[in-house]
Amino acid sequence: MSAPIALRGWSLWRARLFATPLDSAISIAVLLGLGVILQPLLIWAIANASWSGSTRADCSPGGACWVFIKARFGQFMYGFYPEPERWRPNLFGALVLTWGLAVLMRGTPRRGLIALVGVIVLPFLGLWLLYGGFGLREIETRQWGGLMLTLVLTYYAALIALPLAVILALGRRSRLPFLRLLSIIFIEFWRGVPILTVIFLASLLLPLIMPSGVGVDRLARAIIGLGLVIAAYMAEAFRGGLQAVPGGQAEASAALGLGHWRTTAFIILPQATRIALPALTNETIALLKNTSLVLVVSIFDLLGIAQAALADPTWVGFQVEAYVFAGAIYWVLCWALSALGLLLEARMAEGRERT
Repeated sequence: MSAPIALRGWSLWRARLFATPLDSAISIAVLLGLGVILQPLLIWAIANASWSGSTRADCSPGGACWVFIKARFGQFMYGFYPEPERWRPNLFGALVLTWGLAVLMRGTPRRGLIALVGVIVLPFLGLWLLYGGFGLREIETRQWGGLMLTLVLTYYAALIALPLAVILALGRRSRLPFLRLLSIIFIEFWRGVPILTVIFLASLLLPLIMPSGVGVDRLARAIIGLGLVIAAYMAEAFRGGLQAVPGGQAEASAALGLGHWRTTAFIILPQATRIALPALTNETIALLKNTSLVLVVSIFDLLGIAQAALADPTWVGFQVEAYVFAGAIYWVLCWALSALGLLLEARMAEGRERT
């Protein structure tokens, strides 16, 4: 018996949407409904929109005024970061993207070493490029903003959350009662407090508990607060992955002479990470969207810059354009994270099949 032919492209979609008369009727009804709903939006956003110009007078009624986005594009991307220095966040973003592609590409030599070096070096290199010092002009964090700040918040909060989540998940499953209790208290406390409250309290309380004369930057407080909350959620995702790993894995590794820590690092955690990856991707997407809450402590991320731009009397009344533009950027970023998660799942599944 011959193997079934894998469907691709239009053949795959036709098989999914028009396989039976009932499926075809439902698909056509849904498409017609989407057309009715989307037609006015497309007319407003594209057909009747104003694309060229530089002032409010260039916007015609009845359509979107993308002139507003064009005039404020620099602020949407970088906030109040000085224009001559914007090459610095651009360079940092390019370095992170290049590092990520190098780690994901199969043919890259010494991928493990590149991944380790990137995790250790890039965060410090990014702080130097963005903030300055040591030969670069210093840019205060109050001037950071827009999409740049949203990505910085997500990147550094995730760097705090991921390793802390692994430690908390292992601690919650520990046989040591004190360590287990400490992990449970930490996770349940941070999961039970609204993120908005955490950001606000981190901005107020961290300066009080630090030693006298030691200041904590406002942006750093927000990153720490976000990182602690997301770590609690990610810890539960890791714990679910750890529970799903069969107990025989640890027994087999012990029979081979592997110690507890080597078993955990090389046998248990890789399998738990593969199982927990969909939940971890979901929490990372939630972290990206929750960065908009930093507006409560006067940190202007992408959404905050959009609201600040609307306060300009010159552009009052273009709320829809601002929020549509910001929402589209958030959607693209969330879709990219989701696609990355699916890619990592596929890579881990391939590695499992080979073993």
